[in-house]
Amino acid sequence: MRTTVGIIGGGPAGLLLARLLHRAGIDCVVLESRDRAYAERRQRAGILEQGTVDVLRECGAGERLDREGLPHQGIELRFEGRGHRVDFPSATGGKSVMVYAQTEIVKDLIALQLAEPGGPPLLFEAEALAIEKPDSAAPVIRFRHEGREQTLTCDYVAGCDGFHGIARRALPADRVRTFEHTYPYSWLGVLADVAPSCDELIYARHRRGFALHSMRSPQVSRLYLQVPNDTDPGDWSHERIWDELSARFALDGGWTLERGPITATSLTPMRSFVQEPMRHGRLFLAGDAAHIVPPTGAKGLNLAVTDVITLARALIHHQETGSPELLDGYSQTCLRRVWQAERFSYFMTDTLHRRPDESPFEDRVRLARLERIASSPTASAELAENYVGLPLS
Repeated sequence: MRTTVGIIGGGPAGLLLARLLHRAGIDCVVLESRDRAYAERRQRAGILEQGTVDVLRECGAGERLDREGLPHQGIELRFEGRGHRVDFPSATGGKSVMVYAQTEIVKDLIALQLAEPGGPPLLFEAEALAIEKPDSAAPVIRFRHEGREQTLTCDYVAGCDGFHGIARRALPADRVRTFEHTYPYSWLGVLADVAPSCDELIYARHRRGFALHSMRSPQVSRLYLQVPNDTDPGDWSHERIWDELSARFALDGGWTLERGPITATSLTPMRSFVQEPMRHGRLFLAGDAAHIVPPTGAKGLNLAVTDVITLARALIHHQETGSPELLDGYSQTCLRRVWQAERFSYFMTDTLHRRPDESPFEDRVRLARLERIASSPTASAELAENYVGLPLS
């Protein structure tokens, strides 16, 4: 097989890149190691920045998003028994975010790609085995599909296959730097068949730990509890989960958390990771293949989207002008935004959680940060600007 851009990974990053390239007349092939059913049910992020919503609409994937997505104009911070709302539009010139699950984005993009005549090939159960000669003019992806090993020769390779994929490991070890931070707590995540108890997300700092109230739809709530890293979700009964959530969301004036059947629980470790550079030769990394953020700042999926927007622009610019300038600057351009997202995600995570070894002084400093946001329009606007997404440029 031969194509211009070989895309490893059929998640939102790889599928969106294929869509952007196809609309620009650049041929590509997407290799996804799992079957379609698995790809369409992977539970991941659910908060979309304004820029992510905009690009999905522009590429034709906005119809169901606009019909079923939940626009959010702000978030609520809860601490010391009080709530403070951060209003996004007033602080960002009208920007907001959208609650729409990553699984739904994947479904939309797959349906578009398979339905469109002449659309880019999308191969499911196509396991990428190796990337050969990534620094040559014709890199080759070896992959296994339908029981036999095949090759895909490309002009460029886009590694959108996540932290555990082969693309990240294809960069020469002596040319790579990694930066990592592991947090001393995890999230116990809950999906519940009950209408959300709030209209917007609630981020709560409590003496017993952090809690987050989110949602997947008007009928499904998504909630999280800060727990120790060695927590076994099986040790938490449904009653215990609801009792703990109610305690951490409590307000001095009273507030009721609606309860319902819990359909799934999971444990999410909290970590930050960046690999530099994000390019080697004609191999370009995007999304979790190059960086991971803790979910507190809602940046993971959105960073992957801005990576592939940047890569698509660079490839289109090269096709139209012959200039490699944007391709050569891809890693540097992306990493500027990545590190801003890492900074914001670290700030949100560190401020809202309680460390196991936290001193009374550190506790007061973290509360002072929240008080500053609640009392200062400037500090509140800084949070809002980062949450809805910094400008791509």
